[in-house]
Amino acid sequence: MSGYRAVEATADGGFTLVEREFEPVGAGQVRIAVEACGVCHSDVAGIMNMTSSRPSGVPVVPGHEVVGRIDAVGEGVTGRRVGQRVGVGYLGGHCGGCAMCRRGDFVYCTDQPVPGDSVPGGYAEYLTVRASGLVAVPDDLPAAELAPLMCAGLTVHHALVASPARVGDLVAVQGIGGLGHLGIQYARALGFRVAAIARGPGKEELALRLGAHHYIDSAASDPGQALRDLGGARVVLATAGSGASMSPLVEGLAVHGQLIVVGVAQDPIEVSTVPLVFGGRSVVGSLTGTPGDNEDNVAFAHAHGIRSMVETLPLERAGEAYARMMSGDARFRMVLEVGR
Repeated sequence: MSGYRAVEATADGGFTLVEREFEPVGAGQVRIAVEACGVCHSDVAGIMNMTSSRPSGVPVVPGHEVVGRIDAVGEGVTGRRVGQRVGVGYLGGHCGGCAMCRRGDFVYCTDQPVPGDSVPGGYAEYLTVRASGLVAVPDDLPAAELAPLMCAGLTVHHALVASPARVGDLVAVQGIGGLGHLGIQYARALGFRVAAIARGPGKEELALRLGAHHYIDSAASDPGQALRDLGGARVVLATAGSGASMSPLVEGLAVHGQLIVVGVAQDPIEVSTVPLVFGGRSVVGSLTGTPGDNEDNVAFAHAHGIRSMVETLPLERAGEAYARMMSGDARFRMVLEVGR
């Protein structure tokens, strides 16, 4: 093979299918033949060059929800073999030597590539990553359903299992979209009493079918008051990309409850100090988890029948998939089917 196909994107909205040359697989790295890659809202950061030091106007290959098979193994890699099915999420492999890694906090490794941002991502036939970022995934699940679990699934699963909520507690999931439709399924499978929050009556039937016990229409009533009427939420998982929509939810928390923010919004969350101080409530952010956490996530989803609702398009239509994701019209995750 002399080269492979990839889609390059720029901040001006251009998506171009190109031929790229293979580069040597370095020490500690593996090359993956991509089967599928999810189109995640976090792809925006890489395409718009929000977080990396890439010079302005230089295109990037987006994508960090990858499932495929190992095609080549670099020097020093152990425990991985050619042909093994693996996944890659938002974090492309911790370094093992920085201050955060020495404390075991691999998520916040200070020398960690992000596929689709600081290094080429999965909108491509092949992807090269550090072996430390790999997630072992089952052979018997469709790649298009597995890919969103690498980022969206891990994000909500890890936030919920690390939360103070226990079996039987009321847990609310705000937003029924790419993150929220998975959050409801995970929350129900974890044994929580689940309240789904969205605008309008249109998503009630879906929310209940996904496992919610209660549906709160935030356009028809104050969602904070509605949660208080249900006894108060131990946890509210906020997945919508709007700080203003998250602000009223603090009032719906039980004593010592947490608003866990996983949806990235451009506007601020505004919170009164009274419910925080007089109820020990808190607002926290949750980014993602480690590859080990991700393997737990995939195993849990597999065991409980948690499924990503996806729409698929081929690699050459990546720009169309990205536009549909950005418009909010996708139901609920766009996935590029690349190869087998």
